[in-house]
Formats: sequence, C-alpha cells, structure tokens
Amino acid sequence: MPRLIVIKGADEGKQFELTGDRLTAGRDSSSKVRLCDTEVSRRHAEFVRSPEGYRLLDVGSANGTFVNGQSVRDVLLQPGDQLRIGQTILVFSAGRTEAPPPSALADQINLIARQDLELSSAVVKTIGESEGSRILAQPEKVEGKWLKAALANLGVMYEAIQAVSHILDLNELLDRILELVFKSIEADRGCVMLRAVSPEGTAAADLTSSAGLEPKAIRWREGVDRQEKIPVSRTVMDYVLHEKQGILVSDATRDERFQSVQSIVRFGVREVICVPMKGRHETLGVIYLDTRTNAREMIAAGNPSGKFTSDHLALAAAIAHQAALAVEETRYHHALVQAERLAAVGQTIAALSHHIKNILQGFQIGGKVLKIGIEDGDDKALRQGWAIVEKNQGKIYELVMDMLSYCKDREPVLEESDLGTVVRDVMELLAPRAKELGVTLSAALTPSLPRCPADAEGVHRALLNIVGNALDAVEGVAEPRVTVATVRESDGKWLRIEVTDNGPGVPPEKQAEIFRPFVSTKGARGTGLGLAVSQKILREHGGDILLRSEVGQGSTFALRLPMRSPVSQEFHSTLIGRPPAVE
Repeated sequence: MPRLIVIKGADEGKQFELTGDRLTAGRDSSSKVRLCDTEVSRRHAEFVRSPEGYRLLDVGSANGTFVNGQSVRDVLLQPGDQLRIGQTILVFSAGRTEAPPPSALADQINLIARQDLELSSAVVKTIGESEGSRILAQPEKVEGKWLKAALANLGVMYEAIQAVSHILDLNELLDRILELVFKSIEADRGCVMLRAVSPEGTAAADLTSSAGLEPKAIRWREGVDRQEKIPVSRTVMDYVLHEKQGILVSDATRDERFQSVQSIVRFGVREVICVPMKGRHETLGVIYLDTRTNAREMIAAGNPSGKFTSDHLALAAAIAHQAALAVEETRYHHALVQAERLAAVGQTIAALSHHIKNILQGFQIGGKVLKIGIEDGDDKALRQGWAIVEKNQGKIYELVMDMLSYCKDREPVLEESDLGTVVRDVMELLAPRAKELGVTLSAALTPSLPRCPADAEGVHRALLNIVGNALDAVEGVAEPRVTVATVRESDGKWLRIEVTDNGPGVPPEKQAEIFRPFVSTKGARGTGLGLAVSQKILREHGGDILLRSEVGQGSTFALRLPMRSPVSQEFHSTLIGRPPAVE
C-alpha cells in the first residue's frame, strides 16, 4: 500500500497510508496527512490517485512544495521520492507491487530437451558456484592479466557493497569505507565530510556550499604523522559541491583554478581528490583525499604524473555514491524504527489507559462509599468502601509489577529449588479465593521430585499468574476444578508444573494470541500482561510455557523447567524471541 514516511521534522517517525482518491496534506485537523509544522499551510497540498499512481499537487501553499529538491505544482510520485513540505521531509513508498503471474513469464520461455546432445562433450569450462564471491573478495589471486586488472577496482566495490549491507553503525561504516579507499588509492590522508543536520532534523538549505559540513571519519596512510592536522580546502569542496562533479587536482600549487587556495599552498599538497557523496535525492557531503608527494619522489617512482589517476577518481566517485546510499538507508531505517516505536507506544498507552481507567473508577466508587460512611458514621459502609479501595490498590500493584517484569531484562538468580514448595505456597495464597469462587483447588505433587536450578521467586510469580487465570477461567462452570501437578519428564532432563482446569478451553486460533502483551480474555478484570510475563520468566530460565487446550474440555498450562541451567544470558535472549509453544 502506498505510504508516506516522515524522516525529518516535528512529525519524524510518523507514517501516512495513502488509501483514498484524494487526500489533503496540511496543518488543518481535517487533513489526512496532518503535519505539525508551522511552515506548512493549513491546506498545503493534495495527493490524487491517477491510473499511473499518486500525483502530488500544490494547492497554493505559502512556502511551496518540493520533490527531490525541485519546486513542483503537479508531479507523478515515484518510489523513493523525497518530499519537502515546510520544514518536513517525507519519503514516498509505493508499497509492494504484485509480481506478474507465473503463466505470463512461462509464455516467454521455450523449454527444449534435445535427446541427441551429449552435454559432457559440449561443456568447455566449469566453475564452482562459490567461486564468484571468492574471486570478488580476492581479485589479486586470479590468473590472467586482463581479468586481474578488471577485477582490481571491482573487488573494492564488492567490499564496499558488503560493508554497506552489513554495518549498521554509521561511524563504523564510514571508517570502513575510508579503509577500502586507501586499499586502492595511495593517499596520505583522507576524510569523510557530511552535511550537518539541525536538531529539527533538517539539513542546510544550500547544498552547493561546504558550509555546515562536519568530519565523520578520518584516516592516515601508514607512516604519516597522525598528530598532524589534515589540511582540507574549503574552496575545493565548494567547487565540487557547486559544480556537482568530483575533481582530481594534480600539482595543486600550480593549478590556476586554485591559485588563491591558501591551504593548498601553505601545506604544499601536490594532489587532491574530492568527490561528492551523491545519494538518491541529494548530495550529503564529500570524500576528500590528498597526498604531498613532491615531484622528485614522483619521478623516482617512475610516475611523473603523480600518484592519483583518472581511474582513482572514478573509483572514489563510485565508492562515495555507495557511502551516500548507506547514509540515506541509515536515516530511513532510523525513521522506520521511530515509527514502529511510536506505534508500539500508542498501543501500550491505549491498553494501559483502558485498564487504569477501570481501576480509577473502582477507587472513585470506594471513595464515595467511604465518604458516606464518614458522614453517616456508618461502620459497615466504611468497611465496604475500604474493601473496594484496598482491592483496587492490589490491582495497581499487580499492574506495576507485571509491567516491570515484562519490560525489564533480568537474569534469574538460579538456586537449587524445590518446586513442590513453590506449588504449596501458591496454593496457600489462592485457597481463600478458590473457596470464595466455589472452585475445587487441589495438588498432585510427585513424591521425591528432584530439585532444579530455578529462581524460586520468579517461578512463584509465574505460577501465581497461571493458577489465578485458571480460577478465573472456571468461574460459572458446573463443578469447577483446578489441579496443580508436578511431573518429571521421561528423559529426566525437564521438570513440569502443570495447571489443569475444566473451563471453556482456548480456541486453536487464539492459543498463540493470548501470550501477547495486553491481550486479555477477562475484559476489565485482567491487565493482559499475566501470561506474557509468566512466559518471559520461564524463557529466562531456558524453559517455556506449553499449552494444551480443547474447546469445552478445559486447558492445561505446563511450566517447563530444565534440570540444567542454560549456559549463558545470550541463550536466554534467543529463547525470549521464540513464538508461543503449543502442545
């Protein structure tokens, strides 16, 4: 589905899906694409669906509408287009496109099977399927002068692409890019200069000047004094950005275009390569390289024209483009993460607000009853009001504890624990509630059950949630029963605490859903965190919660714990990311 992603501005992280034939963008509350930007008109632009796709129309805005840096009135949007409305920058995504049906592709292929062809006699040369990556990674080891020369720079580009796809940290990536540049270009010093971004998330308006460029990565050739500052010519960078082209300045002190460049003359730099980092939509900065090799050293090395060549310039430009794409991708990724984070925060707030509202209503009712008891001197009303307040205090406590347990990463304190003792403690706590509900709560503990490494407090909390849910599940059922049993599995490697009820059961399509946070089948009575917290606790132990349920027959939740503790916290984290287990 087509959508807009805000990557800079006051609404950074927001996403707007384009679903209608005509959608308005602006500050007005009725706008489908509503932007909290003071430089956006109340009715700024429109997105209109056409047979070719969505068109962007400026509807007489005060500050204009821009696509990829160009002022527009009416333009057909393409995937990846960057829109600027006021100080807000959005990226247009066309969404997934449907692939052509297999039959349409098959019509273009004519499969033949020649019985008279002996394949083995027709094959001239073979190469292994893994040879392509090996050749690109180690071009110096191939045979043949033509292939070796052709692959030399291609290998560096291959490594650059690999770095872009695997390194997520921007500073680390740019350091790696410079390292690759130095492998093929004999520069003395080099740096990556990126355009500064304001706190509001907007870049400098003038993209043809070096003003606002900041160093993000620096490198020296082996043997060059690292304490010496790198002389970077602002005039050279301005020229590159203004003319939109990379340059190779050979014997820079005599180049008439740069006679006034004092930094070059002062430091005696003979050669400079400076290339723009052009991304999909704009120039983000430059890669700047220099060398101070004098003329005598050039002649002695058999290369009087200098170290840098036009091939080096072309290679630097290609790598700079890859680096620019990586910077853009990083910014888009951060915007998407921010959008997902905002969506998750919104869902969490909505779920918590609903539950807290119910608790506050309970406090309000309890407070009114207490007020009546105080005014009338009615002890019965006082006790009744206090009971209501106390009950809702318990709900607040449970909610906060569940939130802390779910949100906080914790490594369980593993000690040799007796699960039978944990079960008896939980049974004792919930016995009054079971009696109040008329539920038969019983235990079936395996005698001489071995101890296992567990955080008794954490397992206690998980079991308390599960048994409490079981008591709620059988409410209203004829002859309600809840049984808690301990079992050792046949292989001797796992222990289980099984909680069985004769409630209505959980439909198959909801068995995975109930383990998600803020999903509750109890309505206003539940926080929707109990099962999620219990599952997290068990997975931190290297175990899990298994569910076996049949509609109309009841459910069994099995808290499964290993007899041996997990080897590391990394093991815990992999378990926490697993989907719910269902028997």
